[in-house]
Amino acid sequence: MLQDLDTVTVYTPLPTVARSREVVLSPTARAVVRTLLYFDIFKHPLRKEELKAFSHLRTDERADLNAALNQLLQAGLVVEADSHFALSEAGERTARRARHAQRAKERMAKALHNSTLIGSFPFVRAVMLSGSISKGVLDEEGDIDYFIITAPRRLWVARTLLVLYKKLFLLNSRRDFCVNYFIDTEHLAIEDRNLFTATEVVTLVPTYGAQLCRDFFRANHWAFDRFPNMPMERPMPQEPEASRWKSRSERMLRSGVGEWFDDAFMRLTYMRWRRKFGGLDERTFELALRTRKYVSKHHPQGFQQRVLDALSERIAHFEAQHGLSLA
Repeated sequence: MLQDLDTVTVYTPLPTVARSREVVLSPTARAVVRTLLYFDIFKHPLRKEELKAFSHLRTDERADLNAALNQLLQAGLVVEADSHFALSEAGERTARRARHAQRAKERMAKALHNSTLIGSFPFVRAVMLSGSISKGVLDEEGDIDYFIITAPRRLWVARTLLVLYKKLFLLNSRRDFCVNYFIDTEHLAIEDRNLFTATEVVTLVPTYGAQLCRDFFRANHWAFDRFPNMPMERPMPQEPEASRWKSRSERMLRSGVGEWFDDAFMRLTYMRWRRKFGGLDERTFELALRTRKYVSKHHPQGFQQRVLDALSERIAHFEAQHGLSLA
Protein backbone atom coordinates (compact mmCIF):
# COMPACT_ATOMS: atom_id res chain seq x y z
CA MET A 1 0.00 0.00 0.00
CA LEU A 2 2.16 2.85 1.28
CA GLN A 3 5.45 1.09 0.62
CA ASP A 4 6.92 -1.71 -1.42
CA LEU A 5 5.46 -5.00 -0.23
CA ASP A 6 8.91 -6.53 0.12
CA THR A 7 10.11 -3.90 2.57
CA VAL A 8 7.11 -3.32 4.83
CA THR A 9 7.28 -5.14 8.14
CA VAL A 10 3.66 -5.33 9.20
CA TYR A 11 4.06 -7.55 12.26
CA THR A 12 6.41 -5.38 14.33
CA PRO A 13 4.58 -4.61 17.60
CA LEU A 14 4.37 -1.12 19.00
CA PRO A 15 7.11 -0.17 21.47
CA THR A 16 6.26 -1.09 25.04
CA VAL A 17 5.94 1.99 27.20
CA ALA A 18 4.63 2.69 30.66
CA ARG A 19 0.85 2.53 30.92
CA SER A 20 -0.74 5.98 30.73
CA ARG A 21 -2.83 7.23 33.61
CA GLU A 22 -6.42 6.02 33.57
CA VAL A 23 -8.45 7.94 31.02
CA VAL A 24 -11.81 7.49 29.31
CA LEU A 25 -11.49 8.26 25.63
CA SER A 26 -14.23 10.01 23.69
CA PRO A 27 -15.66 8.23 20.61
CA THR A 28 -13.71 10.62 18.37
CA ALA A 29 -10.50 9.95 20.29
CA ARG A 30 -10.98 6.20 19.95
CA ALA A 31 -11.56 6.64 16.21
CA VAL A 32 -8.35 8.69 15.94
CA VAL A 33 -6.34 5.99 17.69
CA ARG A 34 -7.74 3.24 15.45
CA THR A 35 -6.86 5.31 12.37
CA LEU A 36 -3.34 5.94 13.63
CA LEU A 37 -2.91 2.25 14.47
CA TYR A 38 -3.74 1.36 10.87
CA PHE A 39 -1.28 3.82 9.36
CA ASP A 40 1.33 3.01 12.01
CA ILE A 41 1.72 -0.33 10.21
CA PHE A 42 3.34 1.69 7.41
CA LYS A 43 5.11 4.15 9.73
CA HIS A 44 3.03 6.85 8.08
CA PRO A 45 2.05 9.87 10.25
CA LEU A 46 -1.14 11.76 9.42
CA ARG A 47 -2.15 15.39 9.28
CA LYS A 48 -5.30 16.56 11.03
CA GLU A 49 -7.38 16.67 7.84
CA GLU A 50 -6.25 13.12 7.03
CA LEU A 51 -7.28 11.89 10.47
CA LYS A 52 -10.72 13.30 9.77
CA ALA A 53 -10.90 11.83 6.25
CA PHE A 54 -9.90 8.33 7.38
CA SER A 55 -12.10 8.26 10.48
CA HIS A 56 -15.11 5.94 10.53
CA LEU A 57 -17.05 8.58 12.49
CA ARG A 58 -18.67 11.56 10.83
CA THR A 59 -16.81 14.51 12.28
CA ASP A 60 -18.79 17.60 11.33
CA GLU A 61 -17.33 19.84 13.99
CA ARG A 62 -13.58 20.53 13.83
CA ALA A 63 -13.79 21.16 17.58
CA ASP A 64 -14.53 17.44 18.14
CA LEU A 65 -11.30 16.43 16.44
CA ASN A 66 -9.27 19.13 18.18
CA ALA A 67 -10.63 18.06 21.55
CA ALA A 68 -9.87 14.41 20.82
CA LEU A 69 -6.30 15.18 19.77
CA ASN A 70 -5.74 17.35 22.83
CA GLN A 71 -6.98 14.54 25.06
CA LEU A 72 -4.70 12.00 23.39
CA LEU A 73 -1.67 14.31 23.47
CA GLN A 74 -2.16 15.14 27.14
CA ALA A 75 -2.56 11.44 27.98
CA GLY A 76 0.69 10.66 26.15
CA LEU A 77 -1.07 8.30 23.74
CA VAL A 78 -0.24 10.33 20.62
CA VAL A 79 2.75 12.48 19.65
CA GLU A 80 2.96 15.35 17.18
CA ALA A 81 5.68 16.78 14.92
CA ASP A 82 5.26 19.53 12.34
CA SER A 83 1.45 19.15 12.38
CA HIS A 84 1.70 15.38 11.82
CA PHE A 85 0.37 12.90 14.37
CA ALA A 86 1.59 9.40 15.17
CA LEU A 87 1.68 6.91 18.01
CA SER A 88 5.47 7.10 18.25
CA GLU A 89 8.54 8.57 16.54
CA ALA A 90 6.52 11.45 15.05
CA GLY A 91 9.58 13.54 14.18
CA GLU A 92 11.47 10.79 12.39
CA ARG A 93 8.41 9.54 10.56
CA THR A 94 7.32 13.00 9.48
CA ALA A 95 10.76 13.68 7.99
CA ARG A 96 10.65 10.31 6.26
CA ARG A 97 7.20 11.03 4.86
CA ALA A 98 8.44 14.34 3.45
CA ARG A 99 11.23 12.56 1.58
CA HIS A 100 8.82 9.99 0.19
CA ALA A 101 6.34 12.71 -0.78
CA GLN A 102 9.05 14.51 -2.76
CA ARG A 103 9.91 11.27 -4.57
CA ALA A 104 6.24 10.69 -5.44
CA LYS A 105 6.00 14.23 -6.79
CA GLU A 106 9.09 13.73 -8.95
CA ARG A 107 7.75 10.49 -10.43
CA MET A 108 4.17 11.64 -10.94
CA ALA A 109 4.92 12.81 -14.49
CA LYS A 110 6.02 9.27 -15.37
CA ALA A 111 2.89 7.86 -13.72
CA LEU A 112 0.63 10.14 -15.73
CA HIS A 113 2.52 9.40 -18.97
CA ASN A 114 2.21 5.66 -18.42
CA SER A 115 -1.46 6.00 -17.54
CA THR A 116 -2.09 7.54 -20.95
CA LEU A 117 0.01 4.81 -22.55
CA ILE A 118 -1.97 2.09 -20.76
CA GLY A 119 -5.17 3.80 -21.84
CA SER A 120 -4.07 3.52 -25.47
CA PHE A 121 -4.08 -0.29 -25.31
CA PRO A 122 -7.03 -2.22 -26.75
CA PHE A 123 -10.03 -2.67 -24.45
CA VAL A 124 -8.64 -0.49 -21.64
CA ARG A 125 -11.43 1.83 -20.52
CA ALA A 126 -10.07 3.48 -17.34
CA VAL A 127 -6.84 3.75 -15.37
CA MET A 128 -6.26 4.88 -11.78
CA LEU A 129 -3.13 5.11 -9.68
CA SER A 130 -3.12 2.86 -6.62
CA GLY A 131 -0.69 1.78 -3.92
CA SER A 132 1.79 4.19 -2.38
CA ILE A 133 1.70 6.91 -5.01
CA SER A 134 -2.07 7.25 -4.60
CA LYS A 135 -1.36 8.32 -1.00
CA GLY A 136 1.21 10.86 -2.18
CA VAL A 137 4.34 8.95 -1.13
CA LEU A 138 6.86 6.60 -2.70
CA ASP A 139 9.86 5.01 -1.02
CA GLU A 140 13.25 4.31 -2.57
CA GLU A 141 12.21 0.92 -3.96
CA GLY A 142 8.56 1.76 -4.56
CA ASP A 143 6.68 0.75 -7.70
CA ILE A 144 4.02 2.79 -9.47
CA ASP A 145 0.84 0.71 -9.32
CA TYR A 146 -2.11 0.95 -11.72
CA PHE A 147 -5.71 -0.14 -11.25
CA ILE A 148 -7.21 -0.86 -14.67
CA ILE A 149 -10.78 -1.23 -15.91
CA THR A 150 -11.34 -3.03 -19.22
CA ALA A 151 -14.14 -3.81 -21.62
CA PRO A 152 -16.15 -6.91 -20.63
CA ARG A 153 -14.98 -10.30 -21.92
CA ARG A 154 -11.67 -8.81 -23.09
CA LEU A 155 -9.95 -8.26 -19.74
CA TRP A 156 -7.40 -11.00 -20.35
CA VAL A 157 -6.59 -9.75 -23.84
CA ALA A 158 -5.88 -6.28 -22.42
CA ARG A 159 -3.90 -7.66 -19.50
CA THR A 160 -1.79 -9.97 -21.65
CA LEU A 161 -0.91 -7.18 -24.08
CA LEU A 162 0.16 -4.92 -21.21
CA VAL A 163 2.23 -7.66 -19.55
CA LEU A 164 3.92 -8.46 -22.87
CA TYR A 165 4.74 -4.78 -23.32
CA LYS A 166 6.29 -4.69 -19.85
CA LYS A 167 8.34 -7.83 -20.49
CA LEU A 168 9.52 -6.93 -23.99
CA PHE A 169 10.02 -3.16 -23.82
CA LEU A 170 10.59 -2.51 -20.10
CA LEU A 171 12.66 -5.66 -19.46
CA ASN A 172 9.97 -6.82 -17.03
CA SER A 173 10.60 -3.89 -14.71
CA ARG A 174 7.73 -3.11 -12.31
CA ARG A 175 9.22 0.18 -11.14
CA ASP A 176 7.07 2.44 -13.31
CA PHE A 177 4.64 -0.11 -14.73
CA CYS A 178 3.08 -2.38 -12.11
CA VAL A 179 -0.23 -3.63 -13.54
CA ASN A 180 -1.56 -6.06 -10.95
CA TYR A 181 -5.30 -5.40 -10.60
CA PHE A 182 -7.91 -5.50 -13.39
CA ILE A 183 -11.71 -5.48 -13.38
CA ASP A 184 -14.17 -5.02 -16.22
CA THR A 185 -16.90 -2.45 -16.76
CA GLU A 186 -19.69 -4.86 -15.82
CA HIS A 187 -18.17 -5.70 -12.41
CA LEU A 188 -17.13 -2.37 -10.93
CA ALA A 189 -17.97 -3.24 -7.31
CA ILE A 190 -14.96 -4.61 -5.41
CA GLU A 191 -15.76 -8.01 -3.90
CA ASP A 192 -13.48 -7.88 -0.84
CA ARG A 193 -14.95 -5.36 1.57
CA ASN A 194 -12.77 -4.56 4.57
CA LEU A 195 -10.72 -1.69 5.96
CA PHE A 196 -7.78 -2.39 3.67
CA THR A 197 -9.78 -2.48 0.43
CA ALA A 198 -11.89 0.50 1.51
CA THR A 199 -8.72 2.53 2.09
CA GLU A 200 -7.39 1.53 -1.32
CA VAL A 201 -10.66 2.36 -3.09
CA VAL A 202 -11.11 5.85 -1.63
CA THR A 203 -7.49 6.83 -2.36
CA LEU A 204 -7.40 5.76 -6.02
CA VAL A 205 -6.32 8.61 -8.31
CA PRO A 206 -8.15 8.73 -11.68
CA THR A 207 -5.80 9.28 -14.63
CA TYR A 208 -7.76 7.97 -17.63
CA GLY A 209 -11.45 7.43 -18.36
CA ALA A 210 -13.18 10.10 -16.30
CA GLN A 211 -16.80 8.94 -16.54
CA LEU A 212 -15.98 5.32 -15.83
CA CYS A 213 -13.90 6.39 -12.81
CA ARG A 214 -16.97 8.22 -11.51
CA ASP A 215 -19.07 5.13 -12.10
CA PHE A 216 -16.51 3.04 -10.22
CA PHE A 217 -16.61 5.26 -7.14
CA ARG A 218 -20.42 5.24 -7.14
CA ALA A 219 -20.43 1.43 -7.48
CA ASN A 220 -18.19 1.28 -4.41
CA HIS A 221 -20.12 3.67 -2.22
CA TRP A 222 -19.68 1.13 0.61
CA ALA A 223 -16.04 2.28 0.92
CA PHE A 224 -17.10 5.91 1.26
CA ASP A 225 -19.78 4.86 3.76
CA ARG A 226 -16.90 3.46 5.81
CA PHE A 227 -15.11 6.83 5.55
CA PRO A 228 -18.02 9.29 5.70
CA ASN A 229 -15.72 12.34 5.74
CA MET A 230 -13.94 11.29 2.53
CA PRO A 231 -15.28 13.14 -0.54
CA MET A 232 -16.29 10.94 -3.46
CA GLU A 233 -15.81 13.71 -6.02
CA ARG A 234 -12.24 14.35 -7.15
CA PRO A 235 -10.36 15.83 -10.12
CA MET A 236 -10.83 13.80 -13.28
CA PRO A 237 -8.53 13.48 -16.30
CA GLN A 238 -9.33 14.91 -19.70
CA GLU A 239 -10.46 12.36 -22.25
CA PRO A 240 -7.89 11.76 -25.02
CA GLU A 241 -9.05 10.61 -28.43
CA ALA A 242 -8.81 6.89 -29.08
CA SER A 243 -5.88 5.99 -31.31
CA ARG A 244 -6.45 4.36 -34.69
CA TRP A 245 -4.36 1.38 -33.54
CA LYS A 246 -6.65 0.87 -30.56
CA SER A 247 -9.82 1.16 -32.62
CA ARG A 248 -8.59 -1.19 -35.33
CA SER A 249 -7.28 -3.75 -32.85
CA GLU A 250 -10.59 -3.81 -31.03
CA ARG A 251 -12.51 -4.30 -34.26
CA MET A 252 -10.28 -7.26 -35.13
CA LEU A 253 -10.81 -8.87 -31.72
CA ARG A 254 -14.48 -8.06 -31.25
CA SER A 255 -15.70 -11.34 -32.77
CA GLY A 256 -15.42 -14.90 -31.54
CA VAL A 257 -11.68 -14.76 -32.19
CA GLY A 258 -11.30 -12.22 -29.43
CA GLU A 259 -13.39 -14.35 -27.08
CA TRP A 260 -11.18 -17.37 -27.83
CA PHE A 261 -8.01 -15.40 -27.08
CA ASP A 262 -9.47 -14.00 -23.87
CA ASP A 263 -10.37 -17.45 -22.59
CA ALA A 264 -7.01 -18.88 -23.64
CA PHE A 265 -5.01 -16.10 -21.96
CA MET A 266 -6.98 -16.54 -18.73
CA ARG A 267 -6.42 -20.31 -18.68
CA LEU A 268 -2.71 -19.97 -19.43
CA THR A 269 -2.25 -17.37 -16.70
CA TYR A 270 -4.19 -19.44 -14.18
CA MET A 271 -2.13 -22.56 -14.91
CA ARG A 272 1.11 -20.59 -14.65
CA TRP A 273 0.12 -19.10 -11.29
CA ARG A 274 -0.97 -22.50 -10.03
CA ARG A 275 2.45 -23.94 -10.85
CA LYS A 276 4.33 -20.96 -9.43
CA PHE A 277 2.27 -20.54 -6.25
CA GLY A 278 1.25 -24.16 -5.69
CA GLY A 279 1.95 -23.88 -1.98
CA LEU A 280 -0.98 -21.53 -1.37
CA ASP A 281 -4.20 -22.99 -0.02
CA GLU A 282 -7.45 -22.41 -1.94
CA ARG A 283 -8.64 -19.48 0.17
CA THR A 284 -5.30 -17.67 0.04
CA PHE A 285 -4.94 -18.28 -3.69
CA GLU A 286 -8.44 -16.91 -4.35
CA LEU A 287 -7.79 -13.79 -2.28
CA ALA A 288 -4.31 -13.06 -3.63
CA LEU A 289 -4.52 -14.34 -7.22
CA ARG A 290 -8.16 -14.05 -8.20
CA THR A 291 -8.55 -15.30 -11.78
CA ARG A 292 -11.96 -14.90 -13.36
CA LYS A 293 -13.30 -13.55 -16.64
CA TYR A 294 -14.04 -10.19 -15.04
CA VAL A 295 -11.18 -9.76 -12.57
CA SER A 296 -7.45 -10.37 -12.28
CA LYS A 297 -5.54 -9.82 -9.05
CA HIS A 298 -1.84 -10.50 -8.72
CA HIS A 299 -0.93 -9.99 -5.05
CA PRO A 300 0.93 -13.25 -4.26
CA GLN A 301 2.47 -11.90 -1.06
CA GLY A 302 -0.94 -11.72 0.60
CA PHE A 303 -0.44 -8.12 1.67
CA GLN A 304 -4.12 -7.49 2.38
CA GLN A 305 -4.39 -10.24 4.99
CA ARG A 306 -1.00 -9.38 6.48
CA VAL A 307 -2.13 -5.81 7.06
CA LEU A 308 -5.47 -6.82 8.58
CA ASP A 309 -3.75 -9.32 10.87
CA ALA A 310 -1.20 -6.70 11.90
CA LEU A 311 -3.96 -4.22 12.71
CA SER A 312 -5.76 -6.73 14.93
CA GLU A 313 -2.50 -7.40 16.78
CA ARG A 314 -1.81 -3.70 17.27
CA ILE A 315 -5.30 -2.96 18.55
CA ALA A 316 -5.06 -5.80 21.08
CA HIS A 317 -1.56 -4.67 22.12
CA PHE A 318 -2.64 -1.04 22.53
CA GLU A 319 -5.69 -1.94 24.59
CA ALA A 320 -3.69 -4.23 26.87
CA GLN A 321 -0.82 -1.76 27.17
CA HIS A 322 -3.01 1.18 28.19
CA GLY A 323 -5.97 -0.58 29.80
CA LEU A 324 -8.33 1.00 27.29
CA SER A 325 -11.03 -0.22 24.95
CA LEU A 326 -11.09 1.09 21.38
CA ALA A 327 -14.47 -0.48 20.54
